[in-house]
Amino acid sequence: MGHEAFLLHGELREKADIVGAGADKNGEGSTARAAKEFADRNLAMGGELYTTLSVWDSQVKTVLQMCAHISNHLDYSKRLHAHDDGAIAAALRGRDGTAMPVSEISKYVR
Repeated sequence: MGHEAFLLHGELREKADIVGAGADKNGEGSTARAAKEFADRNLAMGGELYTTLSVWDSQVKTVLQMCAHISNHLDYSKRLHAHDDGAIAAALRGRDGTAMPVSEISKYVR
C-alpha cells in the first residue's frame, strides 16, 4: 500500500500539474497565460480561470501531501514491524532451534 501511494504521488505530480503545464521561459503555465489574456481583455472568464487554477493547485497539493504521508508512514511501519517479526520468531523457537510446540504458544495468547 505504501508503494502504491508512492507511485500515485509520482504519477499525480506529473499529470495533474495544470499550473506548470506548457510553461514558457518565465515559468508561467499555459492556463495562467490564458487567464491573463482573458483578464487583459476585460473578460470575467480570466478571473474565474485564475480562481479555478488556484483551487485546483491547492487540492492537488493536498492530495500529494496525503500520498507522501501515507507512503512514508507505511514504509516506516513496515521497517519497524519487520524487526518485531524477527524477535517473535526467535522467541518461538526452542534452544535447539526447533519450533515451539503449540501447547507452549497457547500460554502467550490471552
